[in-house]
Amino acid sequence: MLEMRDKCERCESPLPMDSDEAMICSYECTFCTPCVTGPLGGRCPNCGGDLQPRPKRVKK
Repeated sequence: MLEMRDKCERCESPLPMDSDEAMICSYECTFCTPCVTGPLGGRCPNCGGDLQPRPKRVKK
């Protein structure tokens, strides 16, 4: 199951499970869209992988 981290690892902005702003790499490192499109340049600073929009999880 995908780990749903609740904040950006760079700026600590909140990223709830239904956020449109959450981006992840294949290792599930989690960042907000402003950090990804700005200083991170679309790459994970931990592994160098691409950052893609994180799927949303709806509450049941």
